[in-house]
Amino acid sequence: MTQGPDYSLEQALCEKGFSRIVGVDEVGRGPWAGPVTAAAVWLDPLHIPTGLDDSKKLSATKRLAALDGIHAFGDVSLGHASVEEIDSLNILRASHLAMERAIAGLLVPPDAALIDGNMVPKGLHGLKTQTVIKGDGKSVSIAAASIVAKICRDALMVALAQQHPGYGWDTNAGYGTKAHQLGLQNLGVTPHHRRSFKPIHNILYQEKNLSD
Repeated sequence: MTQGPDYSLEQALCEKGFSRIVGVDEVGRGPWAGPVTAAAVWLDPLHIPTGLDDSKKLSATKRLAALDGIHAFGDVSLGHASVEEIDSLNILRASHLAMERAIAGLLVPPDAALIDGNMVPKGLHGLKTQTVIKGDGKSVSIAAASIVAKICRDALMVALAQQHPGYGWDTNAGYGTKAHQLGLQNLGVTPHHRRSFKPIHNILYQEKNLSD
């Protein structure tokens, strides 16, 4: 059985003199529709919730159970970047913008951040940062952020699915599944689709050619 995330990365920063360490993760880079969402989470080292892991490895029930513990003793903040920002900036920069917003929204500013991935958002001036590849499986703080971000974004896509039925967003979260592709064929592109993404761009390009 593989070992889940622990507090060792946070502890190492504590031993270097950093006292308030947050984990940061994002969800929603790959979908064809909807915003990208990031979360920043500080966990009380004396009250680490049980059941923390990479959100993709947890069932919806286990994610919700973990969320209760995260909110009970943690400082939690969410940040988003809109479809318009994704299309104007590119998805990587928009993801980093969402991370920056999540960190800025914390009740108490952190003095260090563990960031999932291999790149530091360029807007994090004056903050000690450490990137962690596949960090949601290594750091409990990043795992907590991954859970918070996924639950929030999934709920946003369920709400958008009610406004725009036929694309399956309530189950596919905006990813390019067969149901989503069928919806695009039958219903066309919505304002919530990422026009800079190739599948959506191609549909709009074909529509433009047909109308010319």
